[in-house]
Amino acid sequence: MDLGLQGKIALVTGGSRGIGRAVAVALAKEGADVTFSYTSNEAAAQAAVAEIEAAGGKGAAVRFDVGDAEAGKAAIDALVKEKGALHILVNNAGVSIDGLLMRYKDEDLARILKTNVEGPFYLARAASRHMMKAKWGRIIMMGSVVGATGNVGQTAYASTKAALEGMAKSLARELASRNITSNVVSPGFIGTDMTDVLPDAVKDAMLTGIPLARMGRPEEVAAAVSFLCSEAASYITGHVLHVNGGMYM
Repeated sequence: MDLGLQGKIALVTGGSRGIGRAVAVALAKEGADVTFSYTSNEAAAQAAVAEIEAAGGKGAAVRFDVGDAEAGKAAIDALVKEKGALHILVNNAGVSIDGLLMRYKDEDLARILKTNVEGPFYLARAASRHMMKAKWGRIIMMGSVVGATGNVGQTAYASTKAALEGMAKSLARELASRNITSNVVSPGFIGTDMTDVLPDAVKDAMLTGIPLARMGRPEEVAAAVSFLCSEAASYITGHVLHVNGGMYM
């Protein structure tokens, strides 16, 4: 099925590895011109660009801190100046700093809020201005199942992901008249380098709560993102699409 993304200009944050990389590759395969952000690992970023190009797509990497409002705006403005527009923003970049509430450090709370909440807010604000001019846009927030369920030791992280749901739904109402949709893709237990380091006992315990009895793949999350960015999803906005194998219904 043609998703209608040929020639669309996309920015994916945190696209050098894991889910973000899969999203960048998937959008590029559908014909989008994809730029993704990274923070430090230039080798991984260049490897992701090479993967996109090997798949026949157009890709580029740009380094900036998503939690820095001015840096994000500058990156988006530079992208629009070069490409002529920005149609798709996927706010994927995020950090997970776990810890029990009573022991949680103020500096960790500040960091997780800056990256997971302030960053998506700043970038959506900067991107929406250009999308309004184009009268077409797709904003995707990368949520998490714990934003809906909560989890021991993840009070801060779960709070940031729940915040993205409220943000996306509010943007959906604000921007609908300009033909801009805003949605959330909410992954569950997905196999990435972050989950690879978990002990087998922890993985087995988590799998018992998943009806499909397996971890998801980054490509499955990317497929959900691609769909919500497409013309086929033009009547879907303010929605939270769960990709979790049934662990939350």
